Amino acid sequence: MRPRARYNQRCMGKLIAVAGKGGTGKTTVAALTVRHLIETNRTPVLAVDADPNYTLGDALGIRVEKTIGKLREEFFGERAQIPPGMTKEAVLERNMHAALEESKGVDLLVMGRQEGPGCYCYLNNILRRFLETLSSDYRFVVVDNEAGMEHLSRRNTRKIDLLLVVSDHSVKAARAVGRIAELTDELKLDVAKKYLILNRAPSDVAPDVRAEVERAGVPLLLTLPDDAVISRADAAGAPLLSTMDAAPAARLLGRALDSVL
Repeated sequence: MRPRARYNQRCMGKLIAVAGKGGTGKTTVAALTVRHLIETNRTPVLAVDADPNYTLGDALGIRVEKTIGKLREEFFGERAQIPPGMTKEAVLERNMHAALEESKGVDLLVMGRQEGPGCYCYLNNILRRFLETLSSDYRFVVVDNEAGMEHLSRRNTRKIDLLLVVSDHSVKAARAVGRIAELTDELKLDVAKKYLILNRAPSDVAPDVRAEVERAGVPLLLTLPDDAVISRADAAGAPLLSTMDAAPAARLLGRALDSVL
């Protein structure tokens, strides 16, 4: 594939990471974040789906043909064909470029499944360098993480400009927010700003949920309502990059992002 023209700026694009317990709506938040960046002409955007149960492509309306995980397993299993005059490293980087799905305003890279048995240090070092080089081509990088954030820890040496931790209106999910916040410290991730988004929540947050949110120690950025427009689109499998103008949650999230970016 032909690489996208480089983003002509001296500095790296901003990195936005989205994390949360499964089922809280973090992929929806990640997709709506990408949508807002496109709508406000802050492109190009690189979307990275780092959740092994990858669904960000569906939310963005981008068909996923290849994943880094599948390419890595093929390479690790010595099924890669090395043309004469090329190194293994060059072939691997070429294959990673082939896994990049291009779309208008946003490109998508899907990490896929995690490593199986065996040593992946060599491949991960190449992947880390590839991601760092690729990120410089974009104004924003939005990463949809698994709750544990191990993918981000292994792949990234950059500062996270904005970490959005998503929780639904439950004590269990709010408690997971605190664990994710602790994990960022344990993994020694460099996070500039860290905020909580309470998703699918009523205007009056339940006292026990509010108390758990306060214990998590992550500032609450906004509370998103249970949005019927987004729910219908999600149930129908429709991408969230279109027909979201009438969605209150999309507008609220956009205004909140503008206040912290």
